[in-house]
Amino acid sequence: MNITDNTILITGGGSGIGLEITKVLSPANKIIIVGRNKEKLDAAAKGLENVFTIQADITNENDVNKLYEEVKTTFGEINILINNAGNAYVYNLATDGDIYSKAVAEFTTNYFAPLRLTDKFLPLLKEQNEAAIVNVSSIVGFVPGSHLPTYSDSKAALHSHTRLLRYELAKETNIKVFELMPPLVATDFSAEIGGLENGIPASDVANDLVKALQENIYEIRVGNTGLIYDNFFAATEGAFATFNN
Repeated sequence: MNITDNTILITGGGSGIGLEITKVLSPANKIIIVGRNKEKLDAAAKGLENVFTIQADITNENDVNKLYEEVKTTFGEINILINNAGNAYVYNLATDGDIYSKAVAEFTTNYFAPLRLTDKFLPLLKEQNEAAIVNVSSIVGFVPGSHLPTYSDSKAALHSHTRLLRYELAKETNIKVFELMPPLVATDFSAEIGGLENGIPASDVANDLVKALQENIYEIRVGNTGLIYDNFFAATEGAFATFNN
């Protein structure tokens, strides 16, 4: 896939993986970063060329509708949608309560928001000569983490949906569907589970995505995600024990 002269919308583009993707792609593309915090978005865009910001809560239907209209009016098109924004709670299923509300919040951001955004922007994507959707899932979409139980559920659901979306769109359109599957990454998002100390750089994830887009590698298993998948995925009990040891 061509990685220049695109118009790319990235949710959660103000920090972490989203910001690193913005940095690596912005010199040769037009980037629209979306998030709830305007100050954070403006700070992220400062000093970067070809980066535009739109404040929106992707879990809010009205905000998504306004986002779509602003993108269509201001930019006319997008040809790459990157569903990157995420929400996670660190807790234990056996000892902590309020599981339902945590799960609803995580699924709203991690699963239902990407579905809604894809649904909304699909007509624009279908108009392009070359287009792509990138869903950012996680290593825990393959092997659930005991410290991130319902976050793992939401990423497993997104993984399943992405595979089906890729299959269906390949039959009917020229839209390519990628899934970016990071392991633990050194970002503020993962600080509570030791990401800043033990995670890989977010720039590594961004660089792997760019390479995969160029080479049309649709499932992008970064770092330990690839190792877990290659060595243990056929033996799920072994993978679970290894990942949660």
